[in-house]
Amino acid sequence: MGCGWLGLPLAKSLVEKGYSVRGTTTNKNKMPLLEAAGVEPYLISLGERAIEGPVTSFLNGMEVLIINIPPGLRSGNKSSYVHKIKKLHEQIRSAGIAKVIFVSSTSVYGAVSGHVTEETPPMPTSESGLQLLETEALFKKDGKLKTTIVRFGGLIGPERHPVRFLSGRKGLKNGHHPVNLIHLEDCLRLLIAILENDWWGLIINGVNPEHPEKHHYYKVEAEKMGLPAPRYREEAESMPGKTVDSSTLAARGFTFSKGVWS
Repeated sequence: MGCGWLGLPLAKSLVEKGYSVRGTTTNKNKMPLLEAAGVEPYLISLGERAIEGPVTSFLNGMEVLIINIPPGLRSGNKSSYVHKIKKLHEQIRSAGIAKVIFVSSTSVYGAVSGHVTEETPPMPTSESGLQLLETEALFKKDGKLKTTIVRFGGLIGPERHPVRFLSGRKGLKNGHHPVNLIHLEDCLRLLIAILENDWWGLIINGVNPEHPEKHHYYKVEAEKMGLPAPRYREEAESMPGKTVDSSTLAARGFTFSKGVWS
């Protein structure tokens, strides 16, 4: 559910592996694109009060639902992500789906400092982090669902990199903080590994184990792309920032195929 920058490549990868895949989009112009990829397309939009589109047909007979819909609460959007997912949850229960992968974010950890694992109590500070955490709880407390929650770090990959947003900016804070990123290819590999290895009932941090400091990392990446580098303030390194640990994946035999450097 949600065939965007991450969801569409995931759907394509699953089709290539022989899975029967249905995918949703909110843009009718993308329907032929999904169909061309071997994905059964559905035009569905989640609302706070109702779901627009054939959600019953989409969910009927489905074995596993991967929910990949970001909160989208920037730019003054005041809609309730939690209410939207609650409507979807009702439909999931009615359809009798047994397994769910919910794509979340490390933003649920908020401003905590130091070494962060899946056991670290989340302390979200952003509206999207708060709503993601509440949505996670909705699925975790549902005893009839086998849900695995994947908390991805910042997403990087084709035509997507935080340095494009940061380029040329001055006076940025916390340049000594580590980056917590993951490449699209590893996102796909991780989500498929959950399916293939039956990793259910888990919370997983999807973050590359490389954590260079922001001021160095974004300077180098900007230079590689021919962009003006962002400039960070000179600050006392009192707060170390957070380093999101993904060692539980290594313990399960998962290795990252891409680093954070382009």
